[in-house]
Amino acid sequence: MVIVALSAAGIAAANRGVDPGGRGRIVVIPPGASSGEIGRVLQSAGVIRRSSHFVLAVRLRRLTRALQGGEYLLSPSMTLLDIVDVIAHGQVVLHPVTIPEGFTAAEIVDGLAVEGLGERARLAEIVERGADLFPHEFLHWMPIRSLEGYLFPDTYRLPRGIPEREVIRALLDRFEQVVVPMWKAEGGGRSLHEVITLASLVEREARLPQERALIAGVLYNRLRRGMRLEVDATVLYALGRHKSVVTYKDLEVNSPYNTYRHAGLPPGPIANPGLAAIRAALAPATTNYLYYVARPDGSHVFSRTYQEHLAAIRRYRSVP
Repeated sequence: MVIVALSAAGIAAANRGVDPGGRGRIVVIPPGASSGEIGRVLQSAGVIRRSSHFVLAVRLRRLTRALQGGEYLLSPSMTLLDIVDVIAHGQVVLHPVTIPEGFTAAEIVDGLAVEGLGERARLAEIVERGADLFPHEFLHWMPIRSLEGYLFPDTYRLPRGIPEREVIRALLDRFEQVVVPMWKAEGGGRSLHEVITLASLVEREARLPQERALIAGVLYNRLRRGMRLEVDATVLYALGRHKSVVTYKDLEVNSPYNTYRHAGLPPGPIANPGLAAIRAALAPATTNYLYYVARPDGSHVFSRTYQEHLAAIRRYRSVP
């Protein structure tokens, strides 16, 4: 009892902040570190006076097993017990990262790695065979293993240092929360994979918001008639690089994603579509259009016949 009383008295004295005017700083606690190791990190960072004070406070609060590694924003003005609580509750720094609509999985992996949210090779491996790694029900319906198309574009706040699988899980969780209920309500008998694959084509082809549903309508019309989709964006995906102009030689690329050579939809999405493109794939415009060609300003001319389409090509585009 005397030892406990003295320890409590010692904590009361040590609980005062090191510097009432001290500024916050990032302190990284290694995963699995002991209370003593954490105390030494905190003392070295100048946010507590002595590592032994931290160890004692943790024992008195019975939080030894609760301490969590990660990246923390701590200040010398904080009390010792406040610092203990922050680390015990895992109140780590969250970093905002935005996934733009229409990014490919490879582009998303690069962006996450640049933000320090995982090792690039590990993220790429998870994305490539992710359908076998996660419990989400919608992944069980996919005919391919890649997560291309299902990494939902949004702004996320994520801590550094968490496993790469948890980073990717956050994107899949968001897809499950936002997209799956919409598809179940509005899918009209189309499979989720079909909707997301077509939405990815719309995402990469449409430049103007008002044209998304029109482009979706054209693609569905061509599918119903058994016509090849002949979407330039699928050729670029097959080539694995962006080009401002798709040539006749490019159209010969041997890939199941080349919709100039293969009928129907490609095997899977060619990008990760945003909500507007997904809505267009769920509610396409009802028209008789079978063709479209881009104008220099990014808008499109829509045609009902091949003759009209050829005239539009001659007017707005020359293919090398």
